[in-house]
Amino acid sequence: MPDHPRFESLEGLRGTGKSTIAPMLAAARQAVLVPTVPALYQPLRAAVDQRTNADARMCLYLSALFTAAEEIQSHLDAGVPVVVESYFARCLATHQAMGARLGVTLPRRLPTPVTYYLVCGDDERRRRLAARDKPATQWDALIETVPDQVTDAYASFPMRRVDTTGRSPEEVLRVITETDRQGANSHADPEPVGAHPHLLPSVPRHTARASRP
Repeated sequence: MPDHPRFESLEGLRGTGKSTIAPMLAAARQAVLVPTVPALYQPLRAAVDQRTNADARMCLYLSALFTAAEEIQSHLDAGVPVVVESYFARCLATHQAMGARLGVTLPRRLPTPVTYYLVCGDDERRRRLAARDKPATQWDALIETVPDQVTDAYASFPMRRVDTTGRSPEEVLRVITETDRQGANSHADPEPVGAHPHLLPSVPRHTARASRP
């Protein structure tokens, strides 16, 4: 067992299982599930989501995340483990894909989670989204037009990939916990996805995609 409280985050496209797995992981870890959009931001979130300015939306979500990070750090300082359903990686990756032009460099003092990047086959992911009760926002619809750009943006972050395709929530949870104990799993990559595990990347000031080597 680690000698410090765990901080774990789930990332991934919509429909990969984040909202289902997060409370299960928190229960398994006896951790606090911290909302990364705190309650005081929810009314403003609803208002901003009705508009079309990606930079304004990104600023709102960054503010919410910095506020949540303070709560997360207070729990960790008290020795309490924390789980979150997405963190700064999702905010930066999705808004970059949706056209945000802000340059953002995150401070090193932020609590840094062990992150599990949930992936799911496209057909199954779309079936999951279609079965949801809550209506999709215009931003949800926009994200579905640029999934490859979101995936590319996510690739800069250090994450362990977990495939949820064809697996029950209980099976996905087991993959995560077994990966944590053993350092590897047949359905979870032992190495982080991102190339720089101690550096969270900035969002570039332009939206052109970088060429691959």
